[in-house]
Amino acid sequence: MEFFEVIKNRKSVREYSDKAVPKLLIEKIVDAGRLAATARNEQPWEFVATSDKKILKEICGMCPNGPFIKDASHLVAVFSKDTKYYIEDCSAATQNMLLAIEALGLGGCWIAGDKKDYAEDIRKIFSAPDGYKLVSMVTVGYPKKEEKPHAKKSLGDILRWEKYA
Repeated sequence: MEFFEVIKNRKSVREYSDKAVPKLLIEKIVDAGRLAATARNEQPWEFVATSDKKILKEICGMCPNGPFIKDASHLVAVFSKDTKYYIEDCSAATQNMLLAIEALGLGGCWIAGDKKDYAEDIRKIFSAPDGYKLVSMVTVGYPKKEEKPHAKKSLGDILRWEKYA
């Protein structure tokens, strides 16, 4: 799929089929995250991928906006060292993974982690080192049904040249 088509077609998928995503594709997705832009080349991220249904159900129960987590083939948790730009760096990594998911014909959804009540509990589930922060989680799976991306504002509605006017 062509790059700008991937961007235009990316959407949040919250309904997954029972088909398992091969480990090789999860590795490609995480590799896309690893290659993200990062301030001062810090690369503060660490990724934990799981397909363990017990863990997915446990995390699902902690996240009020994530009842679909239990149905995903995999979940990728994005952790970070506490650096000055950890949010920016790990958000870039998360977006790269979402674009890779779309390019591979899969479905995914970004679930917030940073500053959430459940972040520390999820850090412990994955045995992430003390001092690491859960920034985000991404579900991955084969979509149960075809979904269209939500309409976005037009470029003319959001782009200003030189200054707001």
